[in-house]
Amino acid sequence: MVNSGDKVFELDRAVRAAMSAEQRQALDQAVANGAREGFQYRYESIRLEDGNASMPAEGLNGFTRWLSTGEARALLRTVTGFADVDFADGQATAYSPGDFLTGHDDDVVGKHRRAAYVLGLTPTWRLEWGGLLLFHGADGSASGWMPSFNSIDIFAVPQIHSVSLVSPAAAFRRYSITGWLRSDANGA
Repeated sequence: MVNSGDKVFELDRAVRAAMSAEQRQALDQAVANGAREGFQYRYESIRLEDGNASMPAEGLNGFTRWLSTGEARALLRTVTGFADVDFADGQATAYSPGDFLTGHDDDVVGKHRRAAYVLGLTPTWRLEWGGLLLFHGADGSASGWMPSFNSIDIFAVPQIHSVSLVSPAAAFRRYSITGWLRSDANGA
């Protein structure tokens, strides 16, 4: 998945594999140019159903449903301090070498996002492989969290953050489920 301004392009592995070397090079250059000037990303994703959906929760969709109900939702309300968290949404993500996500704050009008989460699914990771969840300070400083297996990182929205470039030396993709804890405010 890459973006060009507000447009999102879903380029799965098969599509990228079918591209010529020239097309891949042009895409890489366009993504790099976009990152120099503003919000840009490149990573793979599979969209999950919102946890409040009425359809049966199958496969990974069971995770967003679980976060959106019962004891899990009650715990998330307590941990975040947001009593109005009604449901979670999410996406499964894979960051390959060269993938990244530039700074942004997740505050999207009408989405009523209270907090964001990242569930780490990569069993082995090294700090120097990148893919760090970085939090940007107003003074230009940064602090970060390394991907960690079977741990969930939760942070309030809005907060400027990014995912650092995954190194070509990374032995694996950086896998996670990411998403937002949201309110149903105003019927959203």
